Amino acid sequence: MTTVQMNADVYHSLSIIAEDSDLMKKAMLYLRKLARQKQQEKDDSLMTKEEFFSMIDHRMEDYEKGEYLSFSSPEEKHRYLEAL
Repeated sequence: MTTVQMNADVYHSLSIIAEDSDLMKKAMLYLRKLARQKQQEKDDSLMTKEEFFSMIDHRMEDYEKGEYLSFSSPEEKHRYLEAL
């Protein structure tokens, strides 16, 4: 079943129970619960504040030890990045 078909089925089912406020309330609460669960799923590309600040601290230590890249122009930086 495609997303479009599922969407149509959900709306069809809602239209059947639309006049029953108790059933509509149950449906609404359940859909909100599902939406909250979806929003709370962790995105692997995100990091916690602790991870972020730890990364910053680590990079500052590298900088203080002189372990960093320096470019004399934007073009030089661009060439470096293109070579990666």
